[in-house]
Amino acid sequence: MAFSPVEHALKLEACRNRLSQVGKASSLENLTIIDAVHRLGTGHHFQDEIEQLLLKLYLLCRNEGFQGMNLHEVALCFRLLRQQGYFVPAGIFNKFKDSNGRFNQEFSNDIIGLIELYEASQLSIEGEEILDEAAEFSAFHLKARLERLDHSQARLVMKTLKHPYHTSPWRFLATDFFLSDFQGCESKCEWICLQQEVAKTDFNAIQSLHQKEIIQVSKWWKDLGLAEEWSFARDQPTKWYLESLVCLPDPSLSDQRIELTKSISLIYLIDDIFDLHGTLDELTLFTQVVNRWDYTDMDQLPDYMKTCFKTLCDITNEINHKVYKEHGWNPIDSLRKTWASLCNAFLVEAKWVASRELPKPDEYLKNGIISSGVHVVLVHTFFLLGLGFTKENVELLNNNPGIISSTASLFRLWDDLDEKQDGQDGSYVDCYMKEHQGVTVEDAREHVMQMISKAWKQLNKECLSPNLFPASFIKASLNIARMIPLMHSNDANPFLPSVEEYMKSVLYGGKTLTGNSNQ
Repeated sequence: MAFSPVEHALKLEACRNRLSQVGKASSLENLTIIDAVHRLGTGHHFQDEIEQLLLKLYLLCRNEGFQGMNLHEVALCFRLLRQQGYFVPAGIFNKFKDSNGRFNQEFSNDIIGLIELYEASQLSIEGEEILDEAAEFSAFHLKARLERLDHSQARLVMKTLKHPYHTSPWRFLATDFFLSDFQGCESKCEWICLQQEVAKTDFNAIQSLHQKEIIQVSKWWKDLGLAEEWSFARDQPTKWYLESLVCLPDPSLSDQRIELTKSISLIYLIDDIFDLHGTLDELTLFTQVVNRWDYTDMDQLPDYMKTCFKTLCDITNEINHKVYKEHGWNPIDSLRKTWASLCNAFLVEAKWVASRELPKPDEYLKNGIISSGVHVVLVHTFFLLGLGFTKENVELLNNNPGIISSTASLFRLWDDLDEKQDGQDGSYVDCYMKEHQGVTVEDAREHVMQMISKAWKQLNKECLSPNLFPASFIKASLNIARMIPLMHSNDANPFLPSVEEYMKSVLYGGKTLTGNSNQ
């Protein structure tokens, strides 16, 4: 059926009207409807309505508590509010414990309650032992009952355990989200079906937008000419674009995605220079030039590095001009500083390789947080979004704040767990095993998984209000953290599409939204 803008607008208005009436519905319906909008990827249409609903919910829960709510309702309410940045104390789950301080076994057969409890546990912060217990309790009983569930529930449990909403790239999983996944909102199936219709139309329209953006990125990359000039470097403009799409999925951010893709491409190109082509003397000189950021220094560089530095300057100046013109803020010092930091970190790794010495694990990770490139991506993202610039948050941004360092830690640690990576500069696992003689690879990898869990807790804390950074920037940071399984865990996660599969769906329409859960 051909796309009808008028029909789509009418459906959006019907959904918006329904959201405006949510306050009159039962608590569970409130929560489930908001969750549906998030999971189906249509939230960008209803941001104001959802913010108002969750504010009302937060004030209600703060003033009246969670009286009369069952496990399903409390856990879902907790998750939705924390996702929005509201701090809700984890102690609300104490009401579901027995006299021995353990989660009551009477909930061991409450499949939907356990699913939501597991989902809620993913938003824990350091020191919230009750949420660690919640994760363990819910995961144990969900796995124990898996074989006794019907197909629909078993499928939902497996998806939840492998890809809990908060830590997964749901922008990429919405096409696999079905009406049967909703529990507790059966009386509103008609409304959710309407939401699915909106999501289907959105997906097709946004897919067309993405195709146009990829064409634009590909033309820019071809005109740049580096793919032909540098045989040693990666030639993956579509993959680089996909990373910007994960970070900034909102359809209204098309220009920002294009500009961010250019910065991401340079991270990979400079990485290839340091890893594959440059001598240590050349790399040292290049790093010095980037730190000084003086065009007159370019004459000292070999030709391929001159081209790289000129491209870096051109793109940085272009982004700086756009930000200043559209938002009245000059970010040039911040942009230059983040590129200098990246090159400094790359040079440290190059020296490790040259010396054939592995650093201590803490030293490796401290440097790896910068060499991951996450800081470069998020600094550019912050300015491209153009929201809420202040002297305080820009100064904080320049000094690798927790919201960036925790995201970068996740990126670096997951990358080091990926056995398919072939970096010459070792990994955290290698450094850890060298410092802890006798430790097995399995033990070292388990230690890294514990560090990943700790980094998620730090990131969760950084996302709570009050916050110096705007909500759109916080979401971008979370989206990068959520992207990591997409890049590194496909073999172990059959529910998650590979990067290549999703690129095909963006380019060629390889996926369609459906309401049939039996496919």
